[in-house]
Amino acid sequence: MSRKSYRVKFEGGSGFELAGIIDRPDTTAAVPVLVLSHCFTCNKDLKAIVRISRALAERGIAVLRYDMTGLGGSSGDFSQTNFSTNVADLKAAIAFADAEVGDVHALMGHSFGGAASLAVASEFSSDVNNKLCCVIALAAPSDTSHLASLLLRMNPAIEVDGEGEVSIGGIRWQIDSQMVADFRSHRLADLITNIRIPTLVMHSPVDETVGFDHALRIMSLINQSEASEADASAPSKSKPLCSLASLDGADHLLAQHAHDIEYVSDLAAAMVRRYCRP
Repeated sequence: MSRKSYRVKFEGGSGFELAGIIDRPDTTAAVPVLVLSHCFTCNKDLKAIVRISRALAERGIAVLRYDMTGLGGSSGDFSQTNFSTNVADLKAAIAFADAEVGDVHALMGHSFGGAASLAVASEFSSDVNNKLCCVIALAAPSDTSHLASLLLRMNPAIEVDGEGEVSIGGIRWQIDSQMVADFRSHRLADLITNIRIPTLVMHSPVDETVGFDHALRIMSLINQSEASEADASAPSKSKPLCSLASLDGADHLLAQHAHDIEYVSDLAAAMVRRYCRP
């Protein structure tokens, strides 16, 4: 299916202007809508994000990919952001997509963007009026505290002096202690257990950035919660199970093999088509 793309701007969760791109099928027919969130220090123009977004549009799904506060083409100071602002930006992106494209049916996030997607899905899926029908976590962590620990190992001055620089992807990033404190404060595992919509976790067993154990934990948290509910209520009322797809041989950024992008896009599109009706 042919696609069309155009740039958009909207107000983020912290009041800053965020930059986004909508990739959508070139059709007047109603299509499922998905919001795609990028990883920590990444942006909407990361090669994997661009290719996945365009591939989904060619598979009949409208996608909003966007830059979180302080990143890419968005306004704001990255050092003053944190997981809470990431979640707020995602909620703002959903509200914008609802108005600009149509009701958002699915969330998908890569790495830390996947964590934000899971957190938001845990809130939205408990609303009986919500149209969100699935969430997809790609190479996502099962907690936020591990990133705080990683940043402090990279530069202990962040905690000692209240700020410091780290090098990620060959770029120097200013990190404020408030970011680390916020990462430590969240209990993502508790939120994950509250997810009530179909969830697809995609992760590489050889991911050297976010270990495969995070994927196993996410699946376990959701499925254990589902099993507990099934014991306490009629089977018809138990929530859907979480599925796990292994991305054999893939690196964290899906940069080494072009077929990884195709595989991820095919799985994500199949997930959305199975559970979402525009």
